[in-house]
Amino acid sequence: MDRIYDLAIIGGGVNGCGIARDAVGRGNSVFLCEMNDLASGTSSWSSKLVHGGLRYLEYYEFRLVREALIERETLWQIAPHIIRPLRFILPHHSGLRPAWLLRLGLFLYDHIGGRNLLPATRSVDLAHDALGKALIPKRYSKGFEYSDCFVDDARLVVLTARDAADRGAEIRTRTRAVEIRQVDGIWHVTVEDRASGARETIKARALVNAGGPWVEEVLASGAGVNARAKVRLVQGSHIVVKKLYDHDRAYTFQNADGRIIFVIPYQDDFTLIGTTDRDYDGDPAKVKASTEEIAYLCASASEYLARPVKPEDVVWDYSGVRPLYDDGASEAKAATRDYVFELDTPGGVPLLSIYGGKITTYRRLAEEALERLAPYLRGTKSQQGWTGKAPLPGGDMDVSAIPALTAELMRNYPFLAQPHANRLAHAYGTRAAKLLGNATSAAELGRAFGATLTESEVRYLMANEWAQTAEDVVWRRSKLGLRMTANEIAALDEWMAANRASAERPLREAGGRT
Repeated sequence: MDRIYDLAIIGGGVNGCGIARDAVGRGNSVFLCEMNDLASGTSSWSSKLVHGGLRYLEYYEFRLVREALIERETLWQIAPHIIRPLRFILPHHSGLRPAWLLRLGLFLYDHIGGRNLLPATRSVDLAHDALGKALIPKRYSKGFEYSDCFVDDARLVVLTARDAADRGAEIRTRTRAVEIRQVDGIWHVTVEDRASGARETIKARALVNAGGPWVEEVLASGAGVNARAKVRLVQGSHIVVKKLYDHDRAYTFQNADGRIIFVIPYQDDFTLIGTTDRDYDGDPAKVKASTEEIAYLCASASEYLARPVKPEDVVWDYSGVRPLYDDGASEAKAATRDYVFELDTPGGVPLLSIYGGKITTYRRLAEEALERLAPYLRGTKSQQGWTGKAPLPGGDMDVSAIPALTAELMRNYPFLAQPHANRLAHAYGTRAAKLLGNATSAAELGRAFGATLTESEVRYLMANEWAQTAEDVVWRRSKLGLRMTANEIAALDEWMAANRASAERPLREAGGRT
């Protein structure tokens, strides 16, 4: 109980987990608490892209775009199971941005970020190319195809936390920081277990506030700091519909209001459409996609697609709140996506608060956060940059190796159907065999919950990835909720509640490390 951590982190989103991983890998002792499940806030409600942010060039965010473009290939190489290249079709819309401006933007996009592995931009004759068949005939004749990457956002967060824990970090989920105060040059963080109500006090030499939409609430819990920066909450909503076309490309559509939306092939049988941008005032935990936002996304997609999208086609929608730095921009779409740090040292004790950021740049954000804290931590200079070289759990393979891994799983476990093996390869990479164990038949994987989800996989997620509820499993650790019935999900929740003690024991006994 008298242990003093080098660093305590409040918030288990991508920024908090990224900082935890980097800090512990440099030799610091780290404690992280998250009041809900990992990635349960902003980090799991993204557009699922690791991208440079083409439209940010219009707002002269060149540093952010360049950093994000460099990070695309870095992240792809350390996590090739959950990140993959994705080609985007950008049709030229007469009356909106001129073709020369699109070409110039894409030229910059190709060249300012040191692209090595991803293919370059090319022009597309949409009137004759098969990629134009999904679009309204004769309306769009010219377009461009460019590269970005797709990411399983929630798994990126969980695997980052898993790696941090494997290296010695203490990760506590469903644990809320209820009070922070400094005593004799040390932060005292009182945390409360959300299930039992039990409280304890954690001590640390430095504190990171990665509360996301709740960043100001954390400061209000007794830090003795009057925040100078302000957070701007911006709501982004997405819809998922049944697959709209057969090819594997995504689309970037421009709207008359200056915004763009993405239309992305999703989970093999679906199409993801998003996002919206509007200011949000309310409890971030209660954000929901509004009927107006759903109608907007349907209308925006239907402006381009030969097959119109209607609100009744939506099989799932989700919404999140982005905690952007309030730079005074008049419109939500123009608010900076760059990250901003506020370092306070009340009584000489460091407290670093994080505003903004995006999934693509989370690793660089973590490096810069540790640079800011360097005077107060040990090991911040040693091994600098290591997180861009060390693979995330399951990612120790070549970027092109997923098909080979899928084939290997089918050879070693002949009872696996190809879609099941492919899903496991993409979710767990080289660690897929850990949850399959020595099974020689499907029956040996235990109870089948539906949509290829088995007891063996659920036990693995509970013991290794902090999953406690069906929602954790079917909407964050996977997206199997799109394929499972309400009754199947309820049965899974019941089973997990009944088996929690035994399934989570390895995680508890290791203090978050297995």
